[in-house]
Amino acid sequence: MPDLLDRRAVRLDAAATGRDDAIRQCGEALVTAGAVEPAYVDTMLERERSVSTYVGEGVAIPHGTLNGKDAVRHDAVSFVRFPDGVAWGDERVVLCIGIAARGDGHVRLLSELAQILLDPDRARALRETNDIDEVVRLLQPAGEEEPA
Repeated sequence: MPDLLDRRAVRLDAAATGRDDAIRQCGEALVTAGAVEPAYVDTMLERERSVSTYVGEGVAIPHGTLNGKDAVRHDAVSFVRFPDGVAWGDERVVLCIGIAARGDGHVRLLSELAQILLDPDRARALRETNDIDEVVRLLQPAGEEEPA
C-alpha cells in the first residue's frame, strides 16, 4: 500500500485566488501523487458546496462526495499551505489538507488528522516548517512517527 502522504502531494508555498482554487490545488496534489483520478477533484468542490470543510484554526480538510469514491485509487492525504491565507467564507485558511479514501477510510483519516491538529506543537510546526520530510513525519498518526 502506498504511503498515506506522498512527498509529491505536499506544497509549502502555495497561493490561491479563493476557496475553489485552493480545493483544486489540494485535489491536483492527490492526482499528482497517483491517489485519485482527476474526476475526484470535482467531487471535492461538490462537497464544499454542500457543507464547508473548514474545521477551525485556519485549517480546511476538503474531501470528495460518495460519488467520488470510484475515482479514488488508494487512501491518501495532500498538504497545501497558503502562507498568505485564502478566504474561506468568513474565515481564512492557511493549511488545506485534502483527503481521499475508499470505503469508510475518510472517517479514520479525519479522526487521525483531528488528533494531530489538536496538538499545538505539531499544528504550529505544520504552519512553520519548510521541510517536506518534516510535514510527512508530523502527519503520521500518534505512535507511528518515524524517528527524527
